[in-house]
Amino acid sequence: MNGGVEGRGDLAWGTVPGLVRAAAERFAGVEAVVDGRTRVSYAELGARVERAAAACVANGVRVGDRVALWAPNSLDWIVSALGAVSAGAVLVPLNTRFKGGEAADVLARSRARLLFVTGTFLGTSYVASLRRAAGADGGRLRAPGAVGSGCEPPGPLPGLPQLEQVVVLSDDAPADFRTWKDFLASGDGVSAAEVRARSAGLTGDSPSDIIFTSGTTGRPKGAVITHAQTLRAYEVWSELAGLRQGDRYLIVNPFFHTFGYKAGVIACLMRGATMIPQPVFNVETAMANVAAERVSVLPGPPTLHQSLLDHPARDDYDLSALRLVVTGAAVVPLRLVERLRAELRVDTVLTAYGLSEASGIVTMCRRGDEPSVIASTSGRAIPGTEVRVVDPLGAPLPAGSPGEVLVRGFNVMRGYFEDPAETARAVTADGWLRTGDIGVLDADGNLRITDRLKDMFIVGGFNAYPAEIEQLLGLHPDVADVAVVGVPDPRLGEVGKAFVVRRPGSLVTADDLIAWSRREMANYKVPRAVNFVAELPRNASGKVVKGELRGW
Repeated sequence: MNGGVEGRGDLAWGTVPGLVRAAAERFAGVEAVVDGRTRVSYAELGARVERAAAACVANGVRVGDRVALWAPNSLDWIVSALGAVSAGAVLVPLNTRFKGGEAADVLARSRARLLFVTGTFLGTSYVASLRRAAGADGGRLRAPGAVGSGCEPPGPLPGLPQLEQVVVLSDDAPADFRTWKDFLASGDGVSAAEVRARSAGLTGDSPSDIIFTSGTTGRPKGAVITHAQTLRAYEVWSELAGLRQGDRYLIVNPFFHTFGYKAGVIACLMRGATMIPQPVFNVETAMANVAAERVSVLPGPPTLHQSLLDHPARDDYDLSALRLVVTGAAVVPLRLVERLRAELRVDTVLTAYGLSEASGIVTMCRRGDEPSVIASTSGRAIPGTEVRVVDPLGAPLPAGSPGEVLVRGFNVMRGYFEDPAETARAVTADGWLRTGDIGVLDADGNLRITDRLKDMFIVGGFNAYPAEIEQLLGLHPDVADVAVVGVPDPRLGEVGKAFVVRRPGSLVTADDLIAWSRREMANYKVPRAVNFVAELPRNASGKVVKGELRGW
């Protein structure tokens, strides 16, 4: 491996800021990031990250403070994230599809002291959305979980009293927020030695990020991952994938997700690959980027690669530089693997499986695996970890038998942020993480995910959690009861379907509820169909029988 000591990134670099500094020195003249017309080398990226870290220090960010980031893939995302982590902060990425209330909820639960936020994205002003949700501009809403007693010192958002500063990654910002340029300038008085000293105070066991995932309860839970876990996991990923210096990596997977940030940014820092962030997946834009930038690495969900292969204008673009594809998150048709190899001449196509609670990676195929193995499984446990399939009582099952997938090893989270009860439910006393997924191991240890114990479904690569959607739909004044299931969709893989019991006298229609949902929740969560029913099917204990709903 290229990670140094025994191929262990956690031993070679120690912490994420250690990796950043090493990359700036090892790959100084190599192009690090291409973002539109902006191109920066690894040496320049290192300097930008150090300046952002200095600004964080100047603005009172302490070791262990949570710093949130709500923005699409960009150079500024990379710089602000790595700058905050280099100042000792714990990064809390926010989903760019969140509405203001959803973002405010995670900000409140994490008690973030500083937020970096984009200005406008996909036609939405994130600043205005957050101000409305958190009580600014005369808004009435307060963030769920916020203290809100009226005794806290004033901040830019009344509903989030613990949030001391909001920095807009733009040249313009409201009077009570700060611009990115102003924020960076505020750190000019902090010396490089002071920044290095702050980074040096971190260890591999220090938390590096908290990835919030809603789970089946609908209540956001933050998986705490350390510097050492991040470095070791993505040195392994880089080695198994065969990522190398000189690769040009189009990062379409969103940075707010473990895979986009760590298999993207962190892995590129390890190998000296060039990062080309794309903020939104658009197949024409992706093909144009691949052709213009000679992109060689393109991970993403199967829908991404399928849409690229099927695009009528595909032959107008030179895609010949592509050599590595890593996919997963849904069933991968064997035909897709064969077409990537035959039509695009992609040398390496791999599948993988992971979840935030396991640092984003549990199993992965190996280069040289047969196409049938790559298409039908998610590969084998990564080095340093164990995977088993168990029955409802926790007893291991033999190969070929379906059961809940458990994982144990260095990649398992330290726990859910400030939630010991949920942590105890997720991780056994002897260290096994209950993934909540149903799978089958074959005789060679390859894992095939067959179902989701947690009822999660995946919409175009985004994890959608029925309980969370049900909670949101339950806020509608005409909804008395609701259940959501995932149903097949030819374009997105799966989409939500809601079964709703109306309140007496209500005349709400399916179109009304879908339109309301589009205003109140991220687009991937919005049900694409609504069925009205007199009552939901329930078992003796009162739980909704979702298997029955899927047949309706």
